[in-house]
Amino acid sequence: MASTLFRGIQTRPFLLYPSALFGRKNGVFYCTVKGTQTQTAAPENKQPQLKVSPQAKAKVLDKFLQDYEAIIGIETHVQLSTLTKAFCSCPYNYGSKPNTCICSICMGLPGTLPVLNSKVIQFAVKLGLALNCKLSLNSKFDRKQYFYPDLPKGYQISQFDIPIASGGYIDLDLPVEFGGGHRRFGITRVHMEEDAGKLLHSGNGSYSQEITFSLCSVDLNRAGVPLLEIVSEPDMRSGIEAAEYAAELQRLVRYLGVSNGNMQEGSLRCDVNISVRPIGQLEFGTKVEIKNLNSFSAMNRAIDFEISRQVSLHSQDQSDQIVQETRLWEEGGQKTVTMRKKEGLSDYRYFPEPDLPEVILSEDYVDSIRSSLPELPESKRRRYEKMGLSMQDVLFLANDVNVADFFDATIGKGADVKLATNWIMGDIAAYMKNEKLSINEIKLTPQELAELIASIKGGTISGKIGKEILFELIAKGGTVKGLIEEKDLVQIVDPAEIEKMIDKVLAESPKQLEQYRGGKTKLQGYFAGQGNESIKRKSKSRAFEQDPIREIKCQKLNNSVTETRILRLTSPMLAIWGLISGDGYFDLHG
Repeated sequence: MASTLFRGIQTRPFLLYPSALFGRKNGVFYCTVKGTQTQTAAPENKQPQLKVSPQAKAKVLDKFLQDYEAIIGIETHVQLSTLTKAFCSCPYNYGSKPNTCICSICMGLPGTLPVLNSKVIQFAVKLGLALNCKLSLNSKFDRKQYFYPDLPKGYQISQFDIPIASGGYIDLDLPVEFGGGHRRFGITRVHMEEDAGKLLHSGNGSYSQEITFSLCSVDLNRAGVPLLEIVSEPDMRSGIEAAEYAAELQRLVRYLGVSNGNMQEGSLRCDVNISVRPIGQLEFGTKVEIKNLNSFSAMNRAIDFEISRQVSLHSQDQSDQIVQETRLWEEGGQKTVTMRKKEGLSDYRYFPEPDLPEVILSEDYVDSIRSSLPELPESKRRRYEKMGLSMQDVLFLANDVNVADFFDATIGKGADVKLATNWIMGDIAAYMKNEKLSINEIKLTPQELAELIASIKGGTISGKIGKEILFELIAKGGTVKGLIEEKDLVQIVDPAEIEKMIDKVLAESPKQLEQYRGGKTKLQGYFAGQGNESIKRKSKSRAFEQDPIREIKCQKLNNSVTETRILRLTSPMLAIWGLISGDGYFDLHG
């Protein structure tokens, strides 16, 4: 049994290089850390946090729009959905007990050799093609060397000067509520690398500067998990553009099936680089990096805050206080705070990985992957637009690959495009939201939704009955035809059949009929109720969704001075009033 003592590592402000003695207890590596502050973030005593009122913030943003522009680029790490890690046969399952998905290769023990997972290359080529990149047919892996407790080897296997893909772009549409419009953002490079482990801190996350001893656990389950890092061009100019760029990447990797893209699980992690400069200036300003962005809305708010913070300093002639640093987004305070300063570019001492061969791609291999690509979000949006759908409909349907597949399957069964869109975006989406279900988890099938739409459109059932059937199909499954027959929901449109139903209602209430004809007009409500049960449910009548009594009164008032009253019926219920009064005629075809 051996233990390693790291000596002589200094602790510097804003960046913790701990002196640690590692041990293991109950499957978790522990290290005792001595530092001048906690690891989560450093206080900003030298630079007090600016408190900006809402009114002042609005003025600053107005000034930004007029005099300054933001330059935003994003580095995105996508965790690949492979069965095993990048260089060993260990599986990785999110949420597993610490250090239960590791081996000697994950732990970086001497004498171990990595073996590349071929799926990593396949997924990298897929994503590179989807991002319109130029692929490197000959690329290699490199060692990126730095020291941190969650990096057991002391280096990360990555790609440096020859990434597998470069020089691409991604197209997207901004939501209508944010002004809409089409955007294209450049992609600098896509490269393969392995993930590091994870430090789990036992501290309370405070920003105390007092000397403390804190206990950290090191979980190496994530070490060696394959990643694709996507580096964008600095083409974004606002928080909403950056958030939509990240959302489109998530959409893309889900369409391709290379990652689940779940930000809450760390499968999609974005680091945002921001600087501001006067409009017209070619030189970039001082770049600030923001981490700890757990959602697209948080990314939007963090960027907008950082832009206003930097512009505020520029407007107060304090631009020298904007320094190159890494900042964290503090969700509770809705602000960014300093995590660590960057005194200069890190020297990672890259050199080619000696234990792995070059990655050589053939044209046939690339062509086979290109031909297997599914329809991508951008192509799907353009296709939906050509169907005549609004941009709001298009963005909703194409946002989730499973919803898009359900919609395509429904219209593939002959359903009307707009009606299918309305049902999916309306009642079905509301049900899924309330029950917290995905469209793959409901019992409704595209075939039955198409059948339901056809039954309503053909007049077999009404829209109201259709909704009742829909919710039963979603919750319990079944068929439209089966439910209509089982519940006797067929809508009657034959006038002769409707007349028989009216006669039955009157025959069942002879006493009330005689009283009504004798002048007891208050019985109108009684007959309306009887008709609702036996006629309204089955007859094709929109008037029943209105107020029949009011319509009847209007008809009687309009015909009170005539010898012969003709009730032109818009509803089978009006036929009842004609028969009840005993002195009028009715026209079921009116």
